[in-house]
Amino acid sequence: MKHARVACFGGIHEAEVIEDQLKLADGRIIGQSDVVWLTPIEASTIFVLGLNYADHANEISFKAPEEPLVFLKGPNTVVGHDGQTRRPSGATHMHYECELAVVIGRTARHVKKDDAYSYVKGYTIANDYVIRDYLENYYRPNLRAKNRDTLTPIGPWYVDRDDIDNPMNLGLRTYVNGELKQEGTTKDMVFDIPYLIEYLSSFMTLSENDIILTGTPKGTVHIYEGDVVETEIEGIGSLKSTIVGDKNFGR
Repeated sequence: MKHARVACFGGIHEAEVIEDQLKLADGRIIGQSDVVWLTPIEASTIFVLGLNYADHANEISFKAPEEPLVFLKGPNTVVGHDGQTRRPSGATHMHYECELAVVIGRTARHVKKDDAYSYVKGYTIANDYVIRDYLENYYRPNLRAKNRDTLTPIGPWYVDRDDIDNPMNLGLRTYVNGELKQEGTTKDMVFDIPYLIEYLSSFMTLSENDIILTGTPKGTVHIYEGDVVETEIEGIGSLKSTIVGDKNFGR
């Protein structure tokens, strides 16, 4: 089943996705084009993997790490499907990053790899935009580059864990203005999902609705104001966002 959160009829609603329509929790049926899409999960902690695909690490002149390179994202960064992401004036190296996002379903502590999937609620799509102009140093990695407002579209919905047969063999694609720019598969992750859950839960408690963004394959290119970016993952769906400039904001 696909689960969404949307705004319509003056309120916020949980919804099931039924073909091209949505069934709200109160039973009303509405077209997908008649809602504002919110992130499908009100995320708790958002973990983000850096350089978790060796081919992407190589394309930006890094080596794949020997243990997971993880940082956190703030709630200010997330927006829903069909939203807008801000490209600050003066930036020259803004890239999309199509990523499988793993939603944790229950409290997890000292989880073993063999049990890891039982702690997963489902899967969704994230576009972990980055502005590489602002890459910082060893002590403040990725803060200004990846924690800016609106920089992380997530959605449109999440898919139940049991509806994805093998999350470690899903195709990922990114289209910019309808043209295919990035293509890869989750089987090329350096650290797979069970490893990441075991690793993170070995030193901290994972909670329901924590989200793990699992990294992106090679194929990132510059994007500009006005570009429409669609990140797609096999078996889940397609997440769209539009790049806008500073003039769209009041500050």
